[in-house]
Amino acid sequence: MQPIKASSYEIVFNTSGYEALNTFIRISTYSKIFIIVDSNTHEHCLSTLLSKLETSTAIEVIEIVPGEENKTITTCSGVWDALADLDADRKGLVINLGGGVVTDLGGFVASTFKRGMDFINIPTSLLAMVDASVGGKTGVDLGNLKNLIGVINNPKLVLIDTGFLATLPKIEMRSGLAEMYKHGLIADQGYWQQLSDLTAMTTENLNKLIHDSIVIKNEVVLKDPTEQNIRKTLNYGHTLGHAIESYCLSHAELKTLLHGEAIAIGMILESYISSKLTGLPQIDLDQINTVLSEMYDAVRFTQKDINHIIELLKHDKKNSNGKVKFVLLEHIGKGVIDQEVPNELIYEAFDFYATPIN
Repeated sequence: MQPIKASSYEIVFNTSGYEALNTFIRISTYSKIFIIVDSNTHEHCLSTLLSKLETSTAIEVIEIVPGEENKTITTCSGVWDALADLDADRKGLVINLGGGVVTDLGGFVASTFKRGMDFINIPTSLLAMVDASVGGKTGVDLGNLKNLIGVINNPKLVLIDTGFLATLPKIEMRSGLAEMYKHGLIADQGYWQQLSDLTAMTTENLNKLIHDSIVIKNEVVLKDPTEQNIRKTLNYGHTLGHAIESYCLSHAELKTLLHGEAIAIGMILESYISSKLTGLPQIDLDQINTVLSEMYDAVRFTQKDINHIIELLKHDKKNSNGKVKFVLLEHIGKGVIDQEVPNELIYEAFDFYATPIN
């Protein structure tokens, strides 16, 4: 697959990607390399990376505990301490080998340690490949509130090795697929249609879909790197999705949702709202609801749950002047930003989500 040129770095793939990685390390003369992993990628992915690295530079491995609940300043503090103990300096390189938690947290750690170290992302989950590792967003959660602490800072390189996907359970693959659906819904109707029927999926097809998804996101980011305008469309499904994810994470009686599972619910809800506010045609709403409902298990919310989820919306990063701002759809392939939504319409959307498809 051809490299993708981002604003100040390249996204490279598979065998040629490792060649690009080794070339970059060779000409950069880093003092030391620090590979951040979690226990899963330490076991399943690290040996592959180490076998492909061609460098005499000293390498240190820093392991964190996996899971969204560990995407915190406390974990960052542990990694900062490890870097200090290992005599890391600003001439060192951080390589983040893992899913979205590792790439988000590792990028933030590198961006802030000694006021900034270079970092490279090697995402190992589908979600991280198509979303978390592209665009320069780094950061951690504040309690159960998603991604409130962080900076936008680009990596020096992103390496996508789709071979790592063989280590993932199906539920993690479905989680990543949600972000790919989102890219089609906000920017490319044809891409959405390709994703709508995956019954004949092959490895080659998946590789192309991943590449195309990254192209869509990268084109949006290049137009608006600091999220002043069109980049906000990448938050489609995330206003309610993040609130649902946070709420479920903090309530033990509810199933803890993976990011993509929560975003899929958010996309159904926000598609219904779009049909009422921004003219999303009924045929588009029905198709979105059918495709996503067939891919993701339904979650049942009580009235009390919904009340608390709506309350969490006040923490959404897109808000301004105390008003919650949504990304909605005009039609499949066209997102619109900065839409205010009355609470009664959000309640209606939850009723729609709870209604079985005929």
